Order: sequence, then C-alpha cells, then structure tokens
Amino acid sequence: MNLKDTIRTIPDFPKKGIMFRDVTTLMTNRHAFAESIIQMCKPYQKMIIDNVVGIEARGFVFGAAAAYELGAGFVPVRKKGKLPFDTYEQDYDLEYGTDTLELHADAVRAQEKILLVDDLIATGGTAEAAIKVLRRAGANIIGAAFVIDLPELGGRKRIEAMGVAVTTLVEFEGH
Repeated sequence: MNLKDTIRTIPDFPKKGIMFRDVTTLMTNRHAFAESIIQMCKPYQKMIIDNVVGIEARGFVFGAAAAYELGAGFVPVRKKGKLPFDTYEQDYDLEYGTDTLELHADAVRAQEKILLVDDLIATGGTAEAAIKVLRRAGANIIGAAFVIDLPELGGRKRIEAMGVAVTTLVEFEGH
C-alpha cells in the first residue's frame, strides 16, 4: 500500500501558497492507518520503550496506537492550560507568534526511554519544544517518528542536530 496516496492535499490552506497535507484521510482508511502504525513502529520493535509521547493533537492518534503496538505507555504533550497538574513548560516560535507546550511533571521518570510521535514534521519547532520539555523531565529520547516529512522546511535536520534520530513514512516536496 502506498500511504502517500491516502493523504489528501488541500491547496492554499490555511493561507495562499501552502499545500496542506491532510492526514485525516489516511486515518479514516483502516488499512492505511493500520499500515502506518506498523511501519512507524517497525524500527523500534526490538527496543524497550517505556512511553510513547504524542504531540497535540494528531500526535495523540498516532502516538496512542504506536504505544499499544509497542507495549508502552502513552504520555500527551499538550498546549498550555490543558493539563490539570504540575507541569514543565516550553515556549516555541510559530510563524505568527509563540506558543507553549506542557508535560505533566510526573508523566515521565528520569531515564525512561521515550519515542516521540506526531503526524507531520515541517520546521521542527513543535518537536524541538517537546524534546526540550521531555529532557527537562529527565527522559531518554530514543527517537522521533512522524508520518509525513516536509524536507524543504528543515525540521528533520533540526531534530537530528539535537541528537534525536528521526523516522518518517512519506515525504512531500514544498510546504
């Protein structure tokens, strides 16, 4: 199955010149969704992973399924103000401002082996913030897995420069 063919492209969303890669069409195709989880987890099958960390929001979908496949727990990294307990926070830049990610302070223990998951890596800003907040909690991030890579935006290189191996399932040129 060619997963790339199951991802819809929407031109000029959210603004003119952007080619939005809509992964929801992959998620609604049960065969493509199952195959994406199998492929995402394959490089990590022989490793012990304590928790899969999913980045809000579509990272929750792929991350929870990957956690199940790998026999690991699942930890959400959320936008500021959505977690009810003590948190670690990390600000990050967006093209139109800044935002903040949070992690429950007790969600990850020191040296736990973590796989970070999201649907797409573009500039890598959100993934970088997640890695920083996880490291503040003492996590050992063994990899970051994404369904889609937009290589022209440099996110993969940015995350690899932080010492985190990156795996992706499909690439799309442009943004």
